[in-house]
Amino acid sequence: MSAYPSSNVETARKAVAARLRELRLDAGLKGHELASRCGWHKSKTSRLESAATPPSDSDIRTWCEVCGVADQAADIIAASRTADSMYVAWQRLQRTGLRRLQESRVPLYERTRHFRGYASHVVPGLLQTPAYASALLSAVGRFHGAPDDTAEAVAARMNRSRVLHRGDRRFVLVVEESVLRYQIGDVRTMGGQLGHLLSVMSLASVSLGVIPLSARERGIWTLEAFNVFDEQRVHVELLSAQITVTAPSEVALYMRAFAELREMAVYGAEARGLITSAADSLT
Repeated sequence: MSAYPSSNVETARKAVAARLRELRLDAGLKGHELASRCGWHKSKTSRLESAATPPSDSDIRTWCEVCGVADQAADIIAASRTADSMYVAWQRLQRTGLRRLQESRVPLYERTRHFRGYASHVVPGLLQTPAYASALLSAVGRFHGAPDDTAEAVAARMNRSRVLHRGDRRFVLVVEESVLRYQIGDVRTMGGQLGHLLSVMSLASVSLGVIPLSARERGIWTLEAFNVFDEQRVHVELLSAQITVTAPSEVALYMRAFAELREMAVYGAEARGLITSAADSLT
């Protein structure tokens, strides 16, 4: 697998620094000229452009204003803020076990009012049964060499799923039909999971779409799994790490991809038919 562009903090910081330098050059300013207009020592400009010193939000706003591109400040600030957290290896997240990882995400899910999720390989965590989650998390923990606390992690995941039953929230999820066919656990576990999907579809807060294997003229190819939280934050799941995206332009890109994926999905009776067919194939 090729390295993800944001695979380390240093690369992310250098990307921010390079972007600032490009803005200065596009504005036709020399380093000392920009420093003078910003009201700081010329060495600060050099330190920021070399990524020797991370810029503050105020530094970025001032830089963009002086270069005549104040509208680009929001994106650069978002990229700078997430340089230390945009790429976090699963090994780091799971070093104390899976329970704490599940629990750490609860506040984010609880404050999210509009959740969008796309799943290309396994059933979304919010819709998993205890048995399915146990089989999946056990395999994940074993693969990454995490401490075995599967039972506690499953309990934490089920606790997180309670947000589905709280008012004033909307959950829009799209899964590939292959998710329904890829067996996790034994036949009984998978059958119970598919039955649970049929049940959860009746919740007023949930919209579940399935992209059929027979879908023609796909507007977009199969992507890695990702979740969007209130159009403010995106979590992308890779084999090696979780990517956190907060730059407005990048969040908008995932929003556009989700909209296209959602258009390809079927809902209601058609979706239930695909789930039922997958369940029947188990026996």
